[in-house]
Amino acid sequence: MFNPLIDDFSKLTDNEVDEKVQELGKKYWQTRNPQMRDQIAVIYDMYRMEVQSRRALAYQKEAENNDNDLDSLININ
Repeated sequence: MFNPLIDDFSKLTDNEVDEKVQELGKKYWQTRNPQMRDQIAVIYDMYRMEVQSRRALAYQKEAENNDNDLDSLININ
C-alpha cells in the first residue's frame, strides 16, 4: 500500500511508529464516518506492517548473534 501523505518510515524511531499505531487506533474508534474509518484503517495497516517488519529484523539479528555465540561454546577435539 502506498499513501503519499505518509512520511518515510525510515525517519521514524521504533517508539514513534508504536505511538502512531496507538494514536491511529484511538482515532479509528472515535470517528463515526465510514469513509474516514477506511482511510485510517489503511494508514493503520501500513504502520502495523512497518512495526512487524522492524521486529522481524530485530529478531533475525538477535538470532544471528545467538548462533555465533553457540559456535564458540562447542569444542570438538
